[in-house]
Amino acid sequence: MKNKFSKSLIFALSVVGSLGAYADCVFEVSVGDNLVFDIQSMEVDGNCKSVSVNLIHTGNLPANIMGHNWVLSKASDLSAIANDGFSAGLDNNYLKPGDERIIAATKVIGGGDEASVEFSIEGLSSDESYQFFCSFPGHWAVMKGSFVVK
Repeated sequence: MKNKFSKSLIFALSVVGSLGAYADCVFEVSVGDNLVFDIQSMEVDGNCKSVSVNLIHTGNLPANIMGHNWVLSKASDLSAIANDGFSAGLDNNYLKPGDERIIAATKVIGGGDEASVEFSIEGLSSDESYQFFCSFPGHWAVMKGSFVVK
């Protein structure tokens, strides 16, 4: 019994240790029936091969009323992407199809839903300013945060 416990403990510690090395490559972001992400800044280790973001809508309202998504771009492109996305509509997640200024994005989700995106940070620079935001009309003005590559 003691041997079995020791092996389980060693395995558990190795998994936790492995996750610690990648902890800043995976993010969980929550938002409810309001205009606030639960985090305002994300710092990503430049050694990450990819970054995963899981968006969770903890509210109750449907996507067409209080939908949210998570979009990443250069800070200088945010306003233009959001303005172009307005006319793209909900069917396109309020993002202009094929917009190359968008680094990564989830779909627009409503209360109780989740959406994830995984993307490479290859080509992103620690010298550049990036922001994440919600592209739902009107939300992007207040629903944004910084994305920093360390």
